[in-house]
Amino acid sequence: MSQMAKRDYYEVLGVSRDATPDEIKKAYRRLALQYHPDRNPGDKTAEEKFKEIGEAYEVLSDPEKRAAYDRYGHAAFDPRARVGAHTYGPFHDPFEIFREVFGSGLDGIFEDIFGAGRYDPTRPQPGEDIRYDLEISFEEAARGCEKEITIQRLETCTECRGSGAEPGARLRPCAACAGHGQIRRTLGGFINIAETCPRCGGAGRTVDRLCRACRGEGRQMRSGKVKLKIPAGVDTGTRLRLPGNGQCGLRGGPPGDLYVVIHVKPHEIFQRDGDDLVCEVPISFVQAALGAEIEIPTLDGKATIHVPPGTQPGTVFRLKGKGIKSLHGHGAGDLLVRVKLEVPTHLNAAQKAKLQEFAALCDERVHPLARSFFEKAKRLFK
Repeated sequence: MSQMAKRDYYEVLGVSRDATPDEIKKAYRRLALQYHPDRNPGDKTAEEKFKEIGEAYEVLSDPEKRAAYDRYGHAAFDPRARVGAHTYGPFHDPFEIFREVFGSGLDGIFEDIFGAGRYDPTRPQPGEDIRYDLEISFEEAARGCEKEITIQRLETCTECRGSGAEPGARLRPCAACAGHGQIRRTLGGFINIAETCPRCGGAGRTVDRLCRACRGEGRQMRSGKVKLKIPAGVDTGTRLRLPGNGQCGLRGGPPGDLYVVIHVKPHEIFQRDGDDLVCEVPISFVQAALGAEIEIPTLDGKATIHVPPGTQPGTVFRLKGKGIKSLHGHGAGDLLVRVKLEVPTHLNAAQKAKLQEFAALCDERVHPLARSFFEKAKRLFK
């Protein structure tokens, strides 16, 4: 790496100039793992970065070298520069620096990098969760209901009782891993990795005869029925958890859970707003002008509202407690009835004549909103 190509060591590690030793070490560990040549085989750019990272860490992790670098920069390590009391010798092997930083934990670190990890496949494993999407009606969601659903799930094999072996089969140490459950190999240099044995799956043992019913899995897919109680107040997206109704576990592990996700069908009349119901009811011009008693639907049957004379379109009437029951048991919402003025259509000659006669009898006092609007409009265009 030429002198002109050298980057600032703080920039190389991505730390500030007042970074603490712990911050410098943490930055080095992250970058060294990212650009280690064994993780980037054949990548010359990664190899150069690995060397650059090691050089930066060697300087910034040493208080004396860091002080010299802060004062003289890269010249402090150039024997030709002759700055300060003395210059420092050549840099150490970047692999040696890596080994010193990570110490005896190298095998564990690279097991995590390459996916072997420290997973013990011989221990009991819990079963996986299952998701089931259930569609219900608007009324069922509002009132609550009971349902019986059919699900496909893995259950313990009845033939081998979860062992995966034929009755009378014998267990033997795995010939591939000698019973260890892992196979270790060297990537080169000082790095060793451990991988789960592909033959025994990490168990360290094999059987001479696998269960014919489940092919050694210990579980079989079966269809089963599950009853569930859906509480009043659920909505689309509500998740109901049924513990222990998921896939069965392995080697005696506990079963997973069943999550039922609710989807509510839209209603012909009602819309939902939280725990409130919204309903639009059309009324005639005569009913709005003279007032009327209007019969409206609710989830519990029929109800009547009083529409006072002169009611305007969009007026909302509230019926307390006629909405959706709270899912958390805090009472129920309200029913909001919004009146919608229906303008008559397809009038015959007699009806038109009567309306024209009515219009001739009306003055500004009959239409105060229109009068107010047009007065404002006149002032706007003066």
